[in-house]
Amino acid sequence: MTRIRTFFRSSFGSALLGGVVAVALGVVAISTGIVSVDNSSGSAVASSPPVTPDTEPASGSDRTVGQVYQDDAQGVAYIEAEEKPTASSSPFGAPSGGGTATGSGILIDSDGHVLTNAHVVDGSSSVTVKFGDGDPVPAKVLGVDDSTDIAVLSVDPGSVDAQPLDLGDSDAVKVGDGAIAIGNPYGLDRTVTSGIISALQRQISAPNGFTISDVIQTDAAINPGNSGGPLIDSDGRVIGVNSQIATGSGGSGSVGIGFAVPINTAKSVAEQIIDGGSVKHAYLGIEGADLNSELAKVLNLDVDQGVLVQKVTADGPAADAGLQAGDATVAVEGAQVKAGGDVITAIDGKQITGMEDLIAAINAKQPGDTVTLTVLRNGSSQEIDVELADRPASVQG
Repeated sequence: MTRIRTFFRSSFGSALLGGVVAVALGVVAISTGIVSVDNSSGSAVASSPPVTPDTEPASGSDRTVGQVYQDDAQGVAYIEAEEKPTASSSPFGAPSGGGTATGSGILIDSDGHVLTNAHVVDGSSSVTVKFGDGDPVPAKVLGVDDSTDIAVLSVDPGSVDAQPLDLGDSDAVKVGDGAIAIGNPYGLDRTVTSGIISALQRQISAPNGFTISDVIQTDAAINPGNSGGPLIDSDGRVIGVNSQIATGSGGSGSVGIGFAVPINTAKSVAEQIIDGGSVKHAYLGIEGADLNSELAKVLNLDVDQGVLVQKVTADGPAADAGLQAGDATVAVEGAQVKAGGDVITAIDGKQITGMEDLIAAINAKQPGDTVTLTVLRNGSSQEIDVELADRPASVQG
């Protein structure tokens, strides 16, 4: 029997059925506070000695993990962000009374631009960046995009003695490829771990409640403090920005399920920020629920795949186009579902199976684009054109 599960908050609100990475795991961002470790002589701020190069080749390449580390580690930043002593609205539970958050970053060009996660620096009063054995230098937050959890920092290029990392093509990544993570877990700077690409096209929740698509899943160990650091392929090219991990019940460390924002997404966002413009994302303006065969039988529907429209945001694109939400509440295995509204079965002629497909399709569009939704309404199929708008700052409740 199909089990109905809760979906992450998405760019359409909350999908009530189906679930993405919805097992007995929590998904959390991975910035951290400054870490100290106990030893026989008391406590000391954690630091790391040089890593001994691994003699085993990275999967899919003749280069070893150690060789990739030697080439790339100097371009990975140790970031400290002083937080403003105000209440935080972050869904990831960042400290709200002030303090220091730490994370990682990626030097992406010779002009001193550093890529990191939005949740590492968002709301900070000051940020410093350190490369290798160099001294910390002040960094300016050029821009933050909460919808992709990406931020860009700027440092004086004359103060950086490091080479920018090569940025790869995340669209070319394949499941089973080698994966290497370099970062600062628990304040242990320049830590390297390795594994493989476990899965592609995952979806995770962004800090503002929308959904990040095409996320890369890896089993390379990623922990708090790795946020904003690079996920690297076996040839030393950055393919993702480490952002979140899944944790077991009661735990906060790695269980071998980490998530990285694809570098192609990060590059697009960084270019918009560096060019001085705000980052734009397409917006439809609905809440939806996955339709499956069991639910279709309960609701006596002629289709068993698609999205049940649960809510249409007032004055949004979907509302302007005339999409209709359900108005009758039905309980199915303990879940409350709105029935009687539109069922979206395709977008631009391509069939969708549920919210994952719809989210990915909208995320691939730009504000101002027009999409054609195929909708089942009162037993009849019809097509509705919707002009997408610019996404609001957070999910509309």
